[in-house]
Amino acid sequence: MSDNQESRVIPINISQEMRTSFLDYAMSVIVSRALPDVRDGLKPVHRRILFAMNELGMTADKAYKKSARIVGEVIGKYHPHGDSAVYETMVRMAQDFNYRYELIDGHGNFGSIDGDAAAAMRYTEAKMSKIAMEMVRDIRKDTIDYKDNYDGSEQEPVVLPARFPNLLVNGASGIAVGMATNIPPHQLGEVIDGILALSKNPDLEINELMEYIPGPDFPTAGMILGREGIRRAYHTGRGSIILRARVNIEQAANGKETIIVTEIPYQVNKAKLVEKIAELVRDKKIDGITDLRDESDRTGMRVVIEVRRDTNANVLLNNLYKHTALQTSFGINLLALVNGQPKVLNLKECLIYYLDHQREVITRRTKYELNKAEARAHILAGLRIALDHIDEIISLIRASATTDIAREGLMTNFSLTQEQAQAILDMRLQRLTGLERDKIESEYQELVARIAELKAILADEEKVLEIIREELIEIKERFNDERRTEITIGFDMIEDEDLIPRENVVITLTHNGYIKRMPVDTYKSQNRGGRGIQGMGTNENDFVEQLFTTNTHHYILFFTNKGKVYQLKGYEVPELGRTAKGIPIINLLQIEKDEYITAMFPIEEFVDDWFLIFMTKKGITKRSSLSAFSNIRKGGLIALGLREDDDLISVRLTDGTKEVIAGTKKGLAIRFHEQDVRSMGRLATGVKGMSLSDDDEVVGMSTIEEDEDILIVTQNGFGKRTPVEEYRIQTRGGKGIKTSNITDKTGDMVSLRTVRDDEDLMIITQSGIIIRTAVSGISRLGRNTMGVKLIRISDGDEVATVARIQKEEEEDQDGNESDDHNLDQTDLSHESSESDSSEEE
Repeated sequence: MSDNQESRVIPINISQEMRTSFLDYAMSVIVSRALPDVRDGLKPVHRRILFAMNELGMTADKAYKKSARIVGEVIGKYHPHGDSAVYETMVRMAQDFNYRYELIDGHGNFGSIDGDAAAAMRYTEAKMSKIAMEMVRDIRKDTIDYKDNYDGSEQEPVVLPARFPNLLVNGASGIAVGMATNIPPHQLGEVIDGILALSKNPDLEINELMEYIPGPDFPTAGMILGREGIRRAYHTGRGSIILRARVNIEQAANGKETIIVTEIPYQVNKAKLVEKIAELVRDKKIDGITDLRDESDRTGMRVVIEVRRDTNANVLLNNLYKHTALQTSFGINLLALVNGQPKVLNLKECLIYYLDHQREVITRRTKYELNKAEARAHILAGLRIALDHIDEIISLIRASATTDIAREGLMTNFSLTQEQAQAILDMRLQRLTGLERDKIESEYQELVARIAELKAILADEEKVLEIIREELIEIKERFNDERRTEITIGFDMIEDEDLIPRENVVITLTHNGYIKRMPVDTYKSQNRGGRGIQGMGTNENDFVEQLFTTNTHHYILFFTNKGKVYQLKGYEVPELGRTAKGIPIINLLQIEKDEYITAMFPIEEFVDDWFLIFMTKKGITKRSSLSAFSNIRKGGLIALGLREDDDLISVRLTDGTKEVIAGTKKGLAIRFHEQDVRSMGRLATGVKGMSLSDDDEVVGMSTIEEDEDILIVTQNGFGKRTPVEEYRIQTRGGKGIKTSNITDKTGDMVSLRTVRDDEDLMIITQSGIIIRTAVSGISRLGRNTMGVKLIRISDGDEVATVARIQKEEEEDQDGNESDDHNLDQTDLSHESSESDSSEEE
C-alpha cells in the first residue's frame, strides 16, 4: 500500500461509529420526518406540500392543477424522497374520512373508506382547500423563519403561520425511532373555544379546559365509550379510548330484526369489516346472521346485517363488537416537537404552545406592517414637501444636467432623504392636480394613525391577544361545523351483559383481598355445632372475611377502610371452584396499597329515595342518598370523609325509616332511629353515632326489620339471639347498653347483626372453615348472657366473619331475583376479630 493510500485510511472504533451513526439517523427521522411540530401540527412533508402549492398559486380561489405537477415541485425543491411518498401524503390530506378538515381540495379519484387506492397522480387534480389558506395566511409578512432547502438553492419555511390549531384539529400519527405519536382529531370550534378561554385565564386547569374540549372528534363520527381514557390522555399525554360504530336495530312488521351500521370507528376499512363479519359467519363463530350487504352510497354509509328471527339482535351485536372492528381502541399519544425536541404534552401544553406561536406571528406581522407603513409615510412626507414647493423643484430639475445632480439638489435644498428625492423624480405630472394632492394628504394622515395603532399593539400584549381572539373567532365562524363523534357516559368497560346468564351466586372476599364467585348451592345446610366443610383454600395467615349472595347482573359496591367506594357487576367477579383461593381484588379494582375492602353489597338500581348509612370504628355515623353513588368511575369515589386513625367498618342500605343498632367488641350496643342522622353529601365526615371508651371500638352495625332478633357472635364461637325489644331506643351518640356477657371463655364480640328465623347463618373462621346453620336452631337468650356454642373452634383459630343467607334464595329454582333493595338477604360488613379487654357498662 502506498503512503498516499495509507493517509486516506482513518482508524475508528466500530461501536462508537455505530452509536454516532444511529443517533444521527434517529434524530433525522424524529425531527425531519415522523413527528409534527407543536406550532402548526405538520410534519415536514405536509408543510412542504402546502408551501409549494401556495408558491405555485394553487390556492382555493384558482383552478385545479395536475397532482403530478405538485408532486414534482415538492420533490424537486424541498423533499428529496420518492414521488409515491409525497403523493400518498397529499392524497391523505384530501380524504374526508382521514382528515377532520381536509387541507387539500382533490378533484378525481382520491381513494375511499373501503381501502380503494387513489388514481395515479397524472389523472388527479388538486388545489389548496379554503381552510388550508389559513395555514399560510400572512406567510409573506415575515411571520415565520425560513431555512435552506436540501441543496441550498431554495428557502423553505421552518413552520407555517397556522392561523388555526391544526395539531389538535386534524391530529397526527407517526412512528419515529424509539417513539411514536398518535394525536386524534378534534372539533375546530371546541378547540378554538378552549384557546380563547385559556387566553383570558392562563390559570385554567385541564378539567376546566375539558368543559370546552370534551374529547376527540373523528371524521368518521362513531362513538367514544366513556371519558376516563380521554381524561387520562389530556392530563398525562397518554391514554386509550374505545371507539364504537353507530348502530341502529330496526324491527320489521314480521318481527325480524335488522342491524344497520351508519358510522364506523376511525381508520377502520369498511370493506375489510364486512369481509370479517362474513368470515365469522362462514366459520360459525357467529350465528344468527341471514344476510349481509353494503348499501353505502354517496349520501352516506349503510351496512345492513339481517338477523334470524329466533336470534336476539342485541346479543348478536355484542358478539360483533367483541370480534370485529365495530369496536376498536385508539391509543392517544400527544407527542410533538417543541423547539426541535420531542415532548409528550398534556392538553393545556398543546394550547399554550400554539398560543405562544400566534403571539409571535402577530407580533412579527405587526412589526412588518409597521415598517411598511413607516416607509410609505416617509415617502409621502417627501411628496408633501414637493407639492408645497413645486415651482422651485421643477426649476431645479430643469436646470440639472443629470438625474443624479437633480437628486442631490433636492436632498440639499429641501432636506430630503435619497428615497424621498427619488420618489419626487419618479412622480408623474398628474399628481399635481388638486384631487391627487388631496389623496396624498389623506393617505398620509391614515398612515400616521395606522402607525400609532401598530405601535400601541406592540406595546401592549393584551392587544396582541385580542387580535388573536378576533381572528380565531373569524375562523370559527367561517369553518365551524357540528361535532360528529358522540361521547357516551359510563361505558368505560365493555359489557356484554346480554351474553351473561342471570343466576344467583355467592361472592367471597378474604382478609388479604382474594375474591371469587361460586354457585349459590356450593354450601349445604348443616346442624348447629358441626365441624363445617372446607369452603375455601387460603394462603397461610389469610381467612375469608366477607361473603354474600347476589345476582350476576347486579352492581356490587365495595367500600374500603379508607372511606372510598368502588363498583363491579356480579359477572365481572371470576367464577372459581369451592377450594380455589380467588384472585386478588386489586386485579379488578384500582385500590391503593394500604386500602382494603370492609363492606360490600349488591344494588340493582340507584333510586333517589333510598339511603346508605355508614358506621366507623370510632363510632362516627353518616347517612347519604343512594343516588349520590350512581356514577362510580373505575378509580373509585370518596364515600365519606374519614377522621385520623378511623376506619369504615359497616354500610347499610335503608329506605329512610329504619332503626339502627350497633355493637362494640366489649359487649355494648346502641339502638337509635336513622332519622337522628340527617342526610349528608358524599364527602361529609358524619356525626357521632356512639360514644366509646378508649379501649373499645364498633364491630358491627345493622338496620332493624320486622320479626328480627339481634344476633351476636364472639371470637371463641359463642353466640345467641336476643329479641329486639330488649334494646330500648336511645338518642344517637350515647354509650349504649350491655348486649353480651363478655368473658375470657367467650372472647371479645366479633359480630352484631339482625337475623330472622327463616335465614341460615354462615360462620367463617380465620383458617377458612365455614359452617352453615339455621338461625332457628340458635338459642334465644337475654342480653346479659354469654350465649351457646355455635361452632367448635380449633386451637389457635377464632371466628372472623358471620353472614346471613336466605333459604328462599337457594331454593328458588326459577332464577327469580330477590328484593332489589333488601339488604337483609345479602348484606355483610367488616367484623373486627381483635381480642383486647375492656370494661362493661
